[in-house]
Amino acid sequence: MSAAQLPISRFGHVELEDMPEDLRVRIQAVAERSGFVPNVFRALARRPAELRAFLDYHDALMEKSDGLTKAERELVVVATSGANHCTYCVVAHGAILRVRDKDPEIADRVATNPYGVELDARRRAIVDLALLIATDSSALTEAELDDARAAGLTDDEIWDVGAITALFAMSNRLAHLTALRPNPEFFLMGRIPRG
Repeated sequence: MSAAQLPISRFGHVELEDMPEDLRVRIQAVAERSGFVPNVFRALARRPAELRAFLDYHDALMEKSDGLTKAERELVVVATSGANHCTYCVVAHGAILRVRDKDPEIADRVATNPYGVELDARRRAIVDLALLIATDSSALTEAELDDARAAGLTDDEIWDVGAITALFAMSNRLAHLTALRPNPEFFLMGRIPRG
């Protein structure tokens, strides 16, 4: 069976036109910007109240205009999702990171070798903090927070790294539960300049 023939989710999905109106309007706006409806919305729409809560928390963390840049926020998602072996989130957010960072290689490097990828001090601190919180959050001490501060992160930015990591650790687990399949469109985004 080809990837195109695989189900979007092992629990089924909801097409945009069949979603409650408020979700349809919200997700249509995403589809207009990207050119397609991300499968995560189609899968999670089976449980509208949960999708609304997910979208609200996602937007509160990922759409902020202060603190971490949008590319840095996506860097957290890719590092977290790579550590959690979440194909959907690595593919989808890797695409967004490539677009926002204008670097066709960054997402693959962070997802596959997060401890070895060459990053400036600020990004290294962001990735290291996200990885610790994603893989062994009980080991977090003041020393790691001091390292992040020394690299230039504010306490609000450190909070955002932790909150984004936590949200996407949950998202990674839902993607595993549902066997969520990435949209084919994500694989090429940010790799080839738009013509």
